[in-house]
Amino acid sequence: MPREFECRREVILPASPEQVWEAVATTAGNAAWLFPNEIDPQGSSVKVWEPPHHLVVRQEQGDWFNALEYVIEGREGGTTLLRYAHSGIFVENWDTQYDALQHHTDFYLHTLGQYLEHFSGRPATYVGDVPAGIQGPPTSSTPDGFERLQQALGLGDHAGEGDPVRLTPQGMEPIEGVIDYQRPNFLGVRTADSLYCFFGRNAFGGPVGMSIHVFREGVDPADTKENWERWLKAAF
Repeated sequence: MPREFECRREVILPASPEQVWEAVATTAGNAAWLFPNEIDPQGSSVKVWEPPHHLVVRQEQGDWFNALEYVIEGREGGTTLLRYAHSGIFVENWDTQYDALQHHTDFYLHTLGQYLEHFSGRPATYVGDVPAGIQGPPTSSTPDGFERLQQALGLGDHAGEGDPVRLTPQGMEPIEGVIDYQRPNFLGVRTADSLYCFFGRNAFGGPVGMSIHVFREGVDPADTKENWERWLKAAF
């Protein structure tokens, strides 16, 4: 049965309001931490456009809607308070979708902070489909799917948030970086030029997945996506 949901967060970000606005209110900015969203200030879905302080985007179809709100306030020390709200209607599997939304929101907003702290203003190439990213095969939907993914990456059992890490996906170049986010079903790794995001969506009934935000030139997103899809299929 269709039912409304709401998810709210407040986060302090290491950037100015103008930098936060560029990240949340532009297509290029979204590609750096979420996925490329077409945002047209003159479009019918943009309900509030007050740069750099207030953005509301709402899509509607009949009784269904999906809305995002960003309230941006400057703070001392060059930081910014972001008040984020996501509301809408889930048509089915409400509990599972709501649980997934909460966990994904925390990860995405963390990735926003990583982008603003380490790569702000640098053009990003997003690797993955929108919005799903790069999906693993159906065989990765098992309860141990995310654990198997981490093992296939070569992640040690004792590696934790803030630790340097060397991921060794078979048949691909090793990935040297730092674990910037680690939860039971989510893993973020920051390298010198990329943010790798791994999603244990098997916890919510789907396959595992990932996305990559690359902050260097010369990246072929289609080729990179294909290579990772091939690796994920082999890993499972």
